[in-house]
Amino acid sequence: MRRVRYHAHGGPEVLAIEDAAVPEPGPGQVLIRTEAIGVNYVDVQLRRETSADSIWFRQLPGTLTGDVVGTVEQAGPGADPALAGTRVAVLHEDAYADYVVADTSWLVTVPGELAAGAASMVPTVGAVALGALRTGRLARGETVLVTAGAGAIGHLAVQLARRQGAGTVIATASPAKLGFLKELGADVAIDHTQAGWAAQVREAAPAGLDLVVEAVGGEMLHQSVGLLAPFGRAVVFGASAGDLTSLPVTSLFGLKTASGFSLLAWRTAHPDQARLDLAELTGLFQSGDLRAVTTSLPLAEAVQAHRLLEDRAVTGRLVLVP
Repeated sequence: MRRVRYHAHGGPEVLAIEDAAVPEPGPGQVLIRTEAIGVNYVDVQLRRETSADSIWFRQLPGTLTGDVVGTVEQAGPGADPALAGTRVAVLHEDAYADYVVADTSWLVTVPGELAAGAASMVPTVGAVALGALRTGRLARGETVLVTAGAGAIGHLAVQLARRQGAGTVIATASPAKLGFLKELGADVAIDHTQAGWAAQVREAAPAGLDLVVEAVGGEMLHQSVGLLAPFGRAVVFGASAGDLTSLPVTSLFGLKTASGFSLLAWRTAHPDQARLDLAELTGLFQSGDLRAVTTSLPLAEAVQAHRLLEDRAVTGRLVLVP
């Protein structure tokens, strides 16, 4: 089978397609024949980080994360044999491959009629978008800002905020993607490449923001917290700018709160709710109430996929197809 690894840190060109044996499922695992792989921007940061002191640094050879959609070919010892033949999706840490083995604990059963791109959004990007909104305790009628609103997670957060009754949804993106944000249901779409983007948010929400769902980090996080109303909440789930800045306590003195969202922590703290989230997302995608926007490339073009990610040229989610 084919798999993609990197044996040096650097640009997209370090990604290499290798031949490998089809893996054997271990105890509590299944072998999945891959149908599609939803890629994650974090792997751009992991791939190019050379400093061992950074949280982005990974030992070599490097593997690539992703949400694998596929069919269970074989159940390992202790796994339910009835899973064989089942179409599933799962977050995986070595996802760029024709076959993967995965633990059964967080497998998501995927309806046959659900498009692979949409199915790839359930385990991670959909779960993060929904979980971040739950962590932020979004209430009906509130004003929400979604940064990086045209990205894999952001474009789902915009839609979910609207579905959950937000009064005003504001989202940021690069200029070419502003129309897309409006199509998703954002009331206000703002170009975050402009120096005055925060002033535009303030004009759209003069009383302040009730909730910020923040993916970028750095200066955008600082300015977003500054836009919060009293009792406003910021939920941070990423740092795509690569700047893991800290927030001074004084920035929260205006009765504001900031919290971080981690999908793995959410699963540990609220496993029952996390599983209900996956079922809810599957139903929303299946009914068409949640729109999945994808761009597909062959697995053999993993280098090009990472170039597109680095150039911020993708709207929605990028999917690799074996």
